[in-house]
Amino acid sequence: MATRRTPPPIANISDNLLEVKNLTVDFISASKAPVRAVEEVSFVIPRERTVALVGESGSGKSVSALAIMGLLPTQNAKVAIHSKIEYDGRSLLNLTRPEWQLIRGSRIAMIFQDPMTSLNPVYTVGFQLAEMLQIHKHMSSKESLARACDLLAEVGIPEPHRRINAYPHELSGGQQQRVMIAMALACEPELLIADEPTTALDVTVQRQIMLLLAELRERRRMAMLFITHDLGLVSEVADHAVVMRKGTVREAGPVRSLFSAPQDPYTKALLSCRPSVSRHGKRLLTIDDWMNGQSKAIAEQSVAEAPAELVHKHVAVPTLESKSHALLEVQNLRKVFQRSSGWFKRDDFVAVEDVSFQLKRGQTVGLVGESGSGKTTVGLCLLRLHQASAGKVLFDGQNLLDMTQQEFAKYKRRLQIVFQNPYASLNPRFTVGEILSEPMQLHGIGSGAADWEKRALSLLDKVGMPASALKRYPFEFSGGQRQRIAIARSLSLSPEVVILDEAVSALDVSVQAQVLNLLKDLQKDLGLSYLFISHDLEVVQYMSDTLLVMNKGQVVEQGDAASIYAQPQHVYTQTLLAAVPKVQEALAV
Repeated sequence: MATRRTPPPIANISDNLLEVKNLTVDFISASKAPVRAVEEVSFVIPRERTVALVGESGSGKSVSALAIMGLLPTQNAKVAIHSKIEYDGRSLLNLTRPEWQLIRGSRIAMIFQDPMTSLNPVYTVGFQLAEMLQIHKHMSSKESLARACDLLAEVGIPEPHRRINAYPHELSGGQQQRVMIAMALACEPELLIADEPTTALDVTVQRQIMLLLAELRERRRMAMLFITHDLGLVSEVADHAVVMRKGTVREAGPVRSLFSAPQDPYTKALLSCRPSVSRHGKRLLTIDDWMNGQSKAIAEQSVAEAPAELVHKHVAVPTLESKSHALLEVQNLRKVFQRSSGWFKRDDFVAVEDVSFQLKRGQTVGLVGESGSGKTTVGLCLLRLHQASAGKVLFDGQNLLDMTQQEFAKYKRRLQIVFQNPYASLNPRFTVGEILSEPMQLHGIGSGAADWEKRALSLLDKVGMPASALKRYPFEFSGGQRQRIAIARSLSLSPEVVILDEAVSALDVSVQAQVLNLLKDLQKDLGLSYLFISHDLEVVQYMSDTLLVMNKGQVVEQGDAASIYAQPQHVYTQTLLAAVPKVQEALAV
């Protein structure tokens, strides 16, 4: 491992709004040794500037932000005595509750990652906004509601006078996040802390939120601390960046110089883990590759193994000849959700309309689009988890949609799915061994407990998990490890087609690279066919041979993945591509 560099100062600016010096945070447990979450972290935020904290989950970014806000749990979090957090020359450590009430919201405000857990579901958004204004600005009920409408309009909520009476669940994810921004700005803070504010959003909505934050920061002359694991976003919004790993600062400096000439191996790793056109067909480098000094050798091997036309032209190379027959063929698929809007009235929703494509053995079809475009509905209809309204799904020439449940049962083994959220898709009461063996038991595979365990161990080995995982429970693993377990479960029945529904969207960029490499390896070794569903165009293009772009239930563009990415024809595809954050390609590997 390379020697850790001493982080350079972020800027030579004396007029700093916030200064963090040697921040060290330990979490104390009565039964376990203290866990150091943050160690000797220092950075400054100049007035009217944006500083980004960058790193993977567990790097200490959010803990640092909570320490600044005085929101660390007092019962088990301990800030070291020598640590300093000064805001406008005043220490924020050891403030009383009344003192914090004068600072939080009015001078420092925070936007959290998930708006649905931050907004109260039983109150309208107008009530929640007005309540803040009444408490902090001492406005009357009438004044606060009028100001709430103005704030909703300022953050781009359509029809604010109507939306003010809406409950959080009645708004889209992007609108919920806009409401959170409005609440953060209600008391006109000088510093805004945005903790992963766009992680759960589609790429186009993400861009809208980022542009909104940049505009509001400039108009209101605020400073901003932007917390993210996405270096693409950092390159577009921040003036300076602080790269964190395992609670320490690895590198810091102006964004332009940090990206053009990164010094620390970890920064280089974060920049190179992301799929891109220039790396299509090459094995993605991971954090461990860089930290172990193996990045150059792996990159050279990847280029040597790739077909010449792929290396030079960056075009998708089919794994089989184009004349091979389709394993799965979808013809004119349609799905309508029936819903009632009152007595004797129907307000049916067409989720999927006239979708057709072919999936050949050993190849990947990518399905891309925003939330609500119909991508997941297509996948669930193929598995008959939703009943299609019209169309055909031909598997080896047999229409799955016309089969009885008994006839379809023997095809279930041949089609499997990996869902988006590895935290919700695994039974928390089952051990990993039970999770992997249950499908075998249900489908009569294997001869008993000993055989199921042997097969489960083989599956764990295939997805790069240790044998010791067999007796452990899902909560004992990280998100990336859980997704590997979910992939192993999907392979337990030896399927021919695997539907990957946003299977890597919840993962950090480095863990995402590991899982994408794993999927590529499994496809090569087992001859799997993938339907890869995602809203991330770069990931889909990296994985796919053929690409379908969906919008409002319809396929608006379809064809070779690399060609569509290089020269999109439809306006919607162009809009999606334009919204993808572009990280400067600074590393020659």
